[in-house]
Amino acid sequence: MKLSDTKIKSAKPRDKKYKMLDGEGLFLVVAPNGSKYWRLRYYDKGKEKEVALGIYPALPLSDARKEKDKFRALIKNGIDPITHKQTQKDDQRRANENSFEVIAREWHGKNFHTWTPDHAETIMSRLERDIFPWLGHKPITAITPPEMLATLRRIESRGALDTAHRIHQICGKVFRYAVATGRAERDPCADVKGALPPTRQKHLASIIDPVEVGKLLLAIEGYKGTLIARCALQIAPYLFCRPGELRHMEWKEIDFENAEWRIPAHKMKMRTMHIVPLSQQALKILNEIKPATSHSIYVFPSIRSNQKPMSENTVLAGLRRLGYTTEEMTGHGFRSMASTLLNELGWNPDAIERQLAHGERNSVRAAYNYAEYLPERRKMMQAWADHLDKLKNEAKNKK
Repeated sequence: MKLSDTKIKSAKPRDKKYKMLDGEGLFLVVAPNGSKYWRLRYYDKGKEKEVALGIYPALPLSDARKEKDKFRALIKNGIDPITHKQTQKDDQRRANENSFEVIAREWHGKNFHTWTPDHAETIMSRLERDIFPWLGHKPITAITPPEMLATLRRIESRGALDTAHRIHQICGKVFRYAVATGRAERDPCADVKGALPPTRQKHLASIIDPVEVGKLLLAIEGYKGTLIARCALQIAPYLFCRPGELRHMEWKEIDFENAEWRIPAHKMKMRTMHIVPLSQQALKILNEIKPATSHSIYVFPSIRSNQKPMSENTVLAGLRRLGYTTEEMTGHGFRSMASTLLNELGWNPDAIERQLAHGERNSVRAAYNYAEYLPERRKMMQAWADHLDKLKNEAKNKK
């Protein structure tokens, strides 16, 4: 007699496990602890075998019978259900191993050493926020161009078109890495090219009017934030380095005797060592903060952990507290400020470009050019600091 849900529910455990037959090889095993699980008995090449189907009630009677019919169809076609189940598990395991997230993280790890820490962090945070929740679990070979576009449009819909384009580029590199390593056949991002609206080139906000620069410096002088934030904000215009380079500044990179900061190649955008001559004003700020942070490897450590650098938003947040909007000034804006005013002051454009650490087209030449124009740059950096102090004092006298 076939089983019923009522009969199964009322089945009580015994001292030993026992079977309740449903027919055509399907039966339910009732264990002494009360658990109940489905099995299917079948014959493969004359040998009796059993395959597990699932646990009751997670797999109800009706679904157990469907599983039985599916497996009996396999048997009829000469396929061993146990082999079939193992193949499915292996396929799922391979799919998990070749998911977009797994391959993306592998790609990120392989390329980490070629990026600055900030850039590497930005790439992974973008993937974790905007891609992994929707595509991360999918086998990389199963992701289609429409799925890719839908994910990018989700980013675009919140007004982050530039981010959508950047993530499109990142995903394309992940897919191409998968192709190169034999885990994908093509890059669906290539089919998405042109489907997103183009971005408008946006220049980072900066103050370049000398009078307004003086007012900004005066405001920075009166900043009431933490010592770390205040010193970072004060030294930023003197050094005009990239914000990521500033926040990752380490004490071991500072040479007080020779008044210079040597930034290792792995921290630089162009992957070549960079020398920043330190003016007397910059050295004064470093000496002020040294007693407070010399226990950390970082000059400007995080307020949460001295083993981590300050937040990438520290300088930007300081500018906001001083009343400067995103459209008026950014942490990156100190670079264009210095570039514009130093050129107006008549300094050698090549020395300015070298101090800004802009890209060198010849990478071999660039590796040896970190000291190019260094004597001139030392004079320029001190003159720049003096000029900034002059603008600040002029603003102070006009108050």
